[in-house]
Amino acid sequence: FELRLRAMSEQAAAAAAAAEAPPEVTLFDKIVAGQIPCNKVYEDDVCLAFRDIAPVAKTHVLVIPKDRDGLSQLSKADARHKPLLGHLMWAASHVAALEGLGAGWRLVVNDGKEGCQSVYHLHLHVIGGQQLSWPPGTGA
Repeated sequence: FELRLRAMSEQAAAAAAAAEAPPEVTLFDKIVAGQIPCNKVYEDDVCLAFRDIAPVAKTHVLVIPKDRDGLSQLSKADARHKPLLGHLMWAASHVAALEGLGAGWRLVVNDGKEGCQSVYHLHLHVIGGQQLSWPPGTGA
């Protein structure tokens, strides 16, 4: 029941976010700028990784680009974003290693309303630290 309730609230948040135009400055931009604190796991010149405030597993870390360069969502990527996307994938793997997720982990990118995206600043979810189930999502 709790998981179903959480999924409904995530769907509501995604619907609300999709109904608005992507903001010029996102919540994640404010985190990068140091205006909002985060529990940092990793940082380099390109990206920042921090713990999700509503984790779905024992380990749940978000990896975000510091400069999203128009990437409000993955489906907005074009050829110029290939180096950034590759770096984010590498950073996700590095975070998983730092977090001791050698037994396995999942990388998730939510895209758009039906993908339950609630922040329109590209971000990768590194999820693990426990046995995960499959499939990860079902229809309503």
